[in-house]
Amino acid sequence: MHRIFQKFIDLLAVAESPAEFSMAIAAIAEALDLSSFAYLALPRSPLAKPVLISTYPLGWTSHYLQNNYQEIDPVILDALRSPEPFRWGIGVDARPHSTAQQKLLHEASQHGIRLGFTVPIHDGHGAIAALTFAADQRGAAFERCTSAHARVLQLAAMYFHAHVRRTLFNEGAIDGVRLSRRELECLMWASRGKSAWETGRILNLSRNTVAYYLENAKKKLGVRTIAQAVARLAAANKTKQN
Repeated sequence: MHRIFQKFIDLLAVAESPAEFSMAIAAIAEALDLSSFAYLALPRSPLAKPVLISTYPLGWTSHYLQNNYQEIDPVILDALRSPEPFRWGIGVDARPHSTAQQKLLHEASQHGIRLGFTVPIHDGHGAIAALTFAADQRGAAFERCTSAHARVLQLAAMYFHAHVRRTLFNEGAIDGVRLSRRELECLMWASRGKSAWETGRILNLSRNTVAYYLENAKKKLGVRTIAQAVARLAAANKTKQN
C-alpha cells in the first residue's frame, strides 16, 4: 500500500490539469480494483460552478451538472452533514428519498453507479467536497477493500482536495486570470527577487523550466516583463488582504 500511495503523491505533485489529477487518483483506484470514482467540489458562491473530476460516464456527468443534481443528490447532502466516510446504495441505504432524488438515483444506476463509498471533505476554507468510489453492483471485494483501506482512502481524498484547491480553484487567479501552481510559484519567487536559476534551485526545476513558467505567466496576464507580472501579483494580493 505504501508503494501505491507514494505513486499517488508523486503524480499529484506534478498535476496541473483535471486530466492529470484524474490520473493521480486512478493510481489508487486501479491498484485497489475500485472501478470508478468522482471528486465533486461544491462552489463557494451561487455564481460559481462545481468542480468535477471523474471517471464516470461523460453522458452522466454532463447530465448531472446541467441539472444541478448536486443540490439534491442524497450522497452529497450526507457529505455536507458529516466529515466521516460512509457507504451508500443498494442494500445499504433504506431511507426514503424524494421523487426527484429517486429519479436521480435511477438515472445514476442506468450508468452503472449503484453503490459507493464516499469521503466527505470539510477543509475549513469554505469549500465542501466529496470523493466517491462507486460500483455497479454489491460485492464482497468492494466492501472488503473500502473497509480495509477506509483511512487510506480518506487521507488520499484530503491530499487530493488540497492540491486541486490550490491548482484549479481561484487561489491561483490574478484579476480573474488563472495561473497554474508552478506559474504562480515561479512568479512568487520572482517577486522576492529570485532569479530563474535561484528559483529553480528552490523548486528543484531547471532554469529553462522556470523561464518557461514565467513566460506563460506573462502571456496569460498580458504583460511584457516579469516586473509587470510581479506588480499584478502584488496588486491582487493587496486586494485579497483588503
